[in-house]
Amino acid sequence: MIFKTLRDTLKKTTDAISQTLGIKQTLIPKDTLEEILIQSDIDYDLVEEILQSLPNEVDRESLEVALYRFFRAESYYEKITYTPPQTSPLVRLIIGVNGAGKTTTIAKLAYKAKSEGKKVLLGAGDTFRAAAIEQVKLWGEKLGIEVISSQMGHDPSAIAFDSIKAGLARGAEEIIIDTAGRLHNQTNLKNELVKIAKVCQKALDDKPFEKFLVLDGTQGSSAITQAKIFSQMLDIDAIIITKLDSTSKGGAILSMIYELKLPIAYIGVGEKEGDLIAFNQDEYIQTLLDGIYNG
Repeated sequence: MIFKTLRDTLKKTTDAISQTLGIKQTLIPKDTLEEILIQSDIDYDLVEEILQSLPNEVDRESLEVALYRFFRAESYYEKITYTPPQTSPLVRLIIGVNGAGKTTTIAKLAYKAKSEGKKVLLGAGDTFRAAAIEQVKLWGEKLGIEVISSQMGHDPSAIAFDSIKAGLARGAEEIIIDTAGRLHNQTNLKNELVKIAKVCQKALDDKPFEKFLVLDGTQGSSAITQAKIFSQMLDIDAIIITKLDSTSKGGAILSMIYELKLPIAYIGVGEKEGDLIAFNQDEYIQTLLDGIYNG
């Protein structure tokens, strides 16, 4: 089996940079660099902020220092990185709009946990779409993982509660619960997600659990608006980006971290259950720099 890396996933982004640049240089004019970064879907204001203190001819080291600044939280020494809570069972609430790759991401997280020897249970909590319930059940069958589900239209909070209680009874170490991505209006969606989160908290006796937001990487920086809406509904713990291998908008990751101040936990790198990698900020920055600079 060939394991994909973040470098492979960003190939369309770095290829697009190479086409714009032509021959790589050790010094890049500031205006050319601006064009490259904007083309990679880094937000314009962020590009301006990155470049403002740099000289007219920019070398790799100067840009590297400037990029690393945006992976910091409020404190210079505090990186915006993902650390899962040390709790058992680890309950993960998966949030995101329909079409972002939410169900496939659930399967990937489940496969990863099972591959690590953990007992996993899934909750088909998107009860507003019959197809979503069936997709989770099909993945459960394929991976040999139990799925708690009900009929379309059933209360999703009840599914979340039943999934956690079933997981606790069966000794599950990881419980992954799907949620609805779209309801009749935003207020309904917000109320539903807040209710599910409260029910999870109650079922776990106030122990911590995770809220992952799944974003479609092909949407680039426009996914940030979507993320902000969900962040207003719930305290999101981390982001999972899907379909990044299908786009040249890899620079949007930098914009997401800068705008949202949330860590990227995982990157989806394909359609198979094993196509999920942990996000690594060093690999990400070095891949971008390798696409720009010679040597």
